[in-house]
Amino acid sequence: MKRYFLLISALFLGLMSYAQRIPFADSTIVTKHNITANGQKFGYTAKTGFQPVWDANGKVLATVHYTYYSRDGVNKNNRPLVISFNGGPGSGSVWMHLAYTGPRLLNIDDEGYPLQPYGVKENPYTILDVADIVYIDPINTGYSRILDEKADRTQFFGVNADIRYLAEWINTFVTRNNRWASPKYLIGESYGTTRVSGLALELQNAQWMYLNGVILVSPTELGIKREGAVEQANIWPYYAATAWYHKKLAPAYQNKKLEDFLPEVEAFTINELLPALAKGHSITAEEKSAVVKKMAQYTSLSEQVILQNNLNIPTSLYWKELLRGEGKTIGRLDSRYLGIDLRDAGERPDYNAELTSWLHSFTPAINYYYANELNYKSDVKYNMFGPVHPWDNKNDNTGMNLRQAMAANPYLHLMVQSGYFDGACDYFNAKYNMWQMDPSGKLADRMSFEGYHSGHMMYLRKEDLIKANEDIRQFIRKSLPKEGQAAKY
Repeated sequence: MKRYFLLISALFLGLMSYAQRIPFADSTIVTKHNITANGQKFGYTAKTGFQPVWDANGKVLATVHYTYYSRDGVNKNNRPLVISFNGGPGSGSVWMHLAYTGPRLLNIDDEGYPLQPYGVKENPYTILDVADIVYIDPINTGYSRILDEKADRTQFFGVNADIRYLAEWINTFVTRNNRWASPKYLIGESYGTTRVSGLALELQNAQWMYLNGVILVSPTELGIKREGAVEQANIWPYYAATAWYHKKLAPAYQNKKLEDFLPEVEAFTINELLPALAKGHSITAEEKSAVVKKMAQYTSLSEQVILQNNLNIPTSLYWKELLRGEGKTIGRLDSRYLGIDLRDAGERPDYNAELTSWLHSFTPAINYYYANELNYKSDVKYNMFGPVHPWDNKNDNTGMNLRQAMAANPYLHLMVQSGYFDGACDYFNAKYNMWQMDPSGKLADRMSFEGYHSGHMMYLRKEDLIKANEDIRQFIRKSLPKEGQAAKY
């Protein structure tokens, strides 16, 4: 009778997964797989499921969906665990999961554009050979949902609220999966960099969990202020990189390698453009003319357009202006992508050419993957972008929180990965973050920067997928202490 009851219960739960739009608070599905990655063939276990978010009294408020990959047959005590978040802040973890570090890769061409049939294939470049990975969908993203209709949304949807509940969630996950002894890493992309920068300190201070590394992929401003002239100047190296990609520069610049060209633009930005913008109308006509001439040379914009905008070119205008003569616009998150507007006139593109392309390939792939390979079958909708607004952006000190975590933990290392053609979270501002986080240079030997010939999701370009994953491997190896090496200054 007991066996019959368990069978009926299992069938009921299976039917319920299809018959409801709200996930179960606490459930797990386990599948076994094999892969050849980085020249090694091995088995791994995939665990996809839901883990609750409780209030202080133990009442379930919400549930967070995760997918956890662990290599079989290895000692978990010294095996690194990488905890992965994407951004938005309303975005699921689909992006890095299916296109970067995970064991399966969506079907796209070598430059990142959609292909049919939609679906997934083996990712031979995954970091699963050196680390286990858990991909986490914050509340209302992916399959994660608020379960208590009376729950206060402000305890989830804000810079610091997001960090607090996720730190508590990570503590429970690490405990349930017996990973306290493992070296731990956080990786975040876009707004996910705000999230993991804050989590580094919150995990130390509130959960007593210490990390070996934080990886920031296409970082935001991390709460580091840069209004006025600094904000206007810092975007210029990105403009130059984009003009170089589209072959709009004079031969003297176009014939250089990008990595040889950009340091010249960066030096101009700091030493000439920034002071010129700070001077405003007090700048002399001679100084202004010299600066505008260089601005035009480095970006292919006309001197007239630069002067008409008082040397301050908004990003939206640049995305519209650069290829206006060809009747094309360029993508916000990746300047390699092209769009077509209703009118060639105007100050901004009609749509984000890169984002529509990404949604085209990612959405069918993630839905197919969960149902057919991870055996999660449900009527719950996977939110590529979920309802998390209004989002409380006040008191964002995440960059300095990360610095504090590094200062207090001599084991903790930082790596930043940026695409040169990302116009939303540009590479030069990513460098600026590190300079301002560590003005004394005392942490510089534990900070590193890697640049790539692509945009916001640099891993969509196959060449950069290979390099970026290898950069993570080397970062993990470098940040693992030698046997007997104590965490002390």
